[in-house]
Amino acid sequence: MKELIRDLAKLYGVSTKRLNEQVKRNLKRFPEDFMFQLTREEFLMFQNGTSSLRSQIATSKRGGRRYFPYVFTEQGVAMLSSILNSERAIQVNVAIMRAFVKLRQILSTHKELAHKLNELERKIEKHDTEIRAIFEAIRQLMEPPSKKKQRTIGFHGPNEH
Repeated sequence: MKELIRDLAKLYGVSTKRLNEQVKRNLKRFPEDFMFQLTREEFLMFQNGTSSLRSQIATSKRGGRRYFPYVFTEQGVAMLSSILNSERAIQVNVAIMRAFVKLRQILSTHKELAHKLNELERKIEKHDTEIRAIFEAIRQLMEPPSKKKQRTIGFHGPNEH
């Protein structure tokens, strides 16, 4: 984290100064969930936990800080590729667009599969009901005949039943 700005500048093939300039010129492209600025307390935590962030961030001639560094989320790092005009940033931006198209295709395929699976499930449920009815009929047919005494056909005398 201590070299975040410098690392991002290096990743995109631009100077740290250029990266900061472009971010400031395009602040509307970086909502809070894309980028935020460290508070004094957060900065001090990073500064104490690492060798120093000071080398990346300009200090005032009066000895104080002019501003605290920006931190970028994954979406912010991707957005950087659309505001920077280096060869590397263009390649990253194109790769991101291709990834979104591929993701949309995958989601569409999964949506179709989910629909077909739901249809199949409904058919199976209907068939399950029908199969249960068939098994019930078979079970009834398999039961032995009841032990009732059956009447014989024909004329019977008064003592016969």
